[in-house]
Parts: sequence; C-alpha cells; structure tokens
Amino acid sequence: MSRASPRISLVHATPVAVEPVVGAFRRLWPEADVYNLLEDSLAPDLDRAGALDDAMTDRFMRLGRYAADCGADGILFTCSAFGACIEAVADALKPMPVLKPNEAMFAEALDAGTKVGMLATFQPSVPSMEREFKEMAAAAGSSAELTAVFVPGAMQALLSGDAVTHNALIADAVDGLGEVDVLLLAQFSMAQARDQVQAKTSAPILTSPESAVRALQVALV
Repeated sequence: MSRASPRISLVHATPVAVEPVVGAFRRLWPEADVYNLLEDSLAPDLDRAGALDDAMTDRFMRLGRYAADCGADGILFTCSAFGACIEAVADALKPMPVLKPNEAMFAEALDAGTKVGMLATFQPSVPSMEREFKEMAAAAGSSAELTAVFVPGAMQALLSGDAVTHNALIADAVDGLGEVDVLLLAQFSMAQARDQVQAKTSAPILTSPESAVRALQVALV
C-alpha cells in the first residue's frame, strides 16, 4: 500500500455503473480514495462486434495503464462482459490488484453453496461470466453450478431513466431461477434492485459492487 488512503481506479463501460460502486465504497470503505474513468463506447462496440478481440484487449490495456499512471493502488473494472481483456490487464500490471467486476462476488458465492443463481441485464456478459464462474469453481475444487437468467428490457429501462421498471423486471425474473443457495446480481447497475429481489426469495443476495469493495479492502489494507 503506497499511501494512508489507497487510491482506487474504477473503470466503467456505462454511466449507470458509477453510483452503485461509489455508494458501496461510501458505505463499506469510506477511507478509500476513489476516482472514476468512464469509456461508454465499449459496450456498444462489443454488441456490434459480437465477441472480444485483440483490438478490444488493446483498448483495455491502455485504460489500465492510464489508471496506473494516475497513481492507482488498485483497479476495479465494473464492465462484466470483458473478462478476458481484464485478465490481460491484471497480468500486465502485477502485483497491483486488478479486479474483474464479478470475481469477488463469485468467490463469496462459492463459499455460500453449490446451487448458484444469477440474474443479468446485459446479455453479452453472460457467456464470459459463466466461463469465469466455472473456472473459479474448478480451481477451488467446488461442485457449484451457476444458473444464469437474462432479464430483457431492464438495462434499456435504466438507461432511459426508468429505475422503477428496471427493478421490477429484475425482481420478476427471480421465479425463473428456481431454488438456489445464493442469488447473484450480475451487473453493478443492478445493486439498486436488491430490496425488491430480496422480497421474492429467501436466498442470500450478493451484489458485485459490495463484494468487490470487500476484496480490494482485504488486498490493500
């Protein structure tokens, strides 16, 4: 740790991810010095391309190096569809902690049970998250399995300013998961729906912002 208050760079692909994670830092680790980098062409470009490629990895490498040049002690990417790109940044910037948005949440989920349910509002993120969870479970020797449900229309509602519809659609999707040991809200922007989701299930709920803040605090304090 290079200073009394660790400096954390938050790198976002959508503006709706900013407040959930900044709020999580405010609640759980207010001493951290947090700043935001927003590059909101990433998600639309991935949608058009259909898959991650070397050009996208290069863009993430530049973002990571810029964050490091700004004096970051740790970097948290909040864009869940770009796992392989973030892994490349983490490898290049070792030993600095560089977190994918959901790895801390997945680690906590593996401790919570074997039937893991996940709701997602950005469909391109689902395949990479399923791959990441499977790899983490195998590395941990866990038999946990992930069931993911995409919630259509929710992200579009939130981007248009309709948080009420966004939250309601996510809560309504809980029934599609069946019985689970733990329920994950995949996108950072989904954390605001937690109370509505909790009203629909007795399973504990994990959100990616809070799990990530806890993991960075452990790594840097």
